[in-house]
Amino acid sequence: MEGLDDKYISLPSIKREKKLPVVLSRQEVRRLLDAPKLLKHKVLIGLLYGCGLRCFEARNIKLSDIDFDRRMLHVRQGKGKKDRYVPLSQILMDWLKLYISSENPYPWLFNGRPDGRAGGDFDSRYSNRGIQWAVQKAAKNSGIIKNTSVHTLRHTFATHLLEDGLDIISIKELLGHSRIEATLIYLHVAQYEKTKSYSPLDTLYGLKNQNAANFANLNGSCSLLSHIRDCPECSTELAPLLSNNAYDAVLLD
Repeated sequence: MEGLDDKYISLPSIKREKKLPVVLSRQEVRRLLDAPKLLKHKVLIGLLYGCGLRCFEARNIKLSDIDFDRRMLHVRQGKGKKDRYVPLSQILMDWLKLYISSENPYPWLFNGRPDGRAGGDFDSRYSNRGIQWAVQKAAKNSGIIKNTSVHTLRHTFATHLLEDGLDIISIKELLGHSRIEATLIYLHVAQYEKTKSYSPLDTLYGLKNQNAANFANLNGSCSLLSHIRDCPECSTELAPLLSNNAYDAVLLD
């Protein structure tokens, strides 16, 4: 109002809910891949998990985007209108070759309804709803009770790579994130072998060696934090964001 100082700066901000992503176990991913009856759906789920794709990125794949010689997939115009390359696994390439030879899709890898019929998203690509349905149907058939969506497979892709030892900067590039903060969320859900969480019931009933459960061999620090400090890629990228005393704050925030 006229004559009054602006007060909006002093108003408290509305706190947003901080939710961690749903992540599937490796056994659940295998069951999910074994569930589809159609090869098309098996390949689709394999690409979503094996390449960490968003739903619209999977819809936009053309046959010309797959480089079998270099074992790379060209993801065109992802979020933020950015292109990127992601590696293809050998088993996924075998599925792709079998699918392409049997189904003859063109020009899109995943075609939807034939041209001239109502449905889809106004072109011959597989629809967003169709992709979501394929993932949810496979999750139901495989007995997975977690809330599983297309983006769950992307979260699982990043978490499993982090647990396998890939540095977080490389994961950021594979996901197509523009900011490292978006990738840091996976530090909350990844489980590292040396610091994997456990229940005190395990030590109470002798299921876990109590001496092996302590962290004396880590010199008082978390192995994940040591990795961030020691890794040239991670330390260079995270230095402007995190001071030496802020690593714990990132993990506990």
